[in-house]
Amino acid sequence: MATMNISLPNQMRDWVETRSEDGQYANNSDYVRDLIRRDKLRTEKLDALQSAITKGLNSGKPKQFDKKTFTSRMQKRS
Repeated sequence: MATMNISLPNQMRDWVETRSEDGQYANNSDYVRDLIRRDKLRTEKLDALQSAITKGLNSGKPKQFDKKTFTSRMQKRS
């Protein structure tokens, strides 16, 4: 595992230490790794959402939506 040194303001350092001392994380590094994992997952979800939005915008003109037809079609699927 690689090491990385980071500098934090005292208030942030105190927060990280509190999070590891309250028992939720084994140590400061464990907490920071969890934050990075969560940020990575959040970024991946946002990228997927943006991709779907872009695909929708590029799909052409909107078509008329008929709720009754849609509901009927969904009921036939189940």
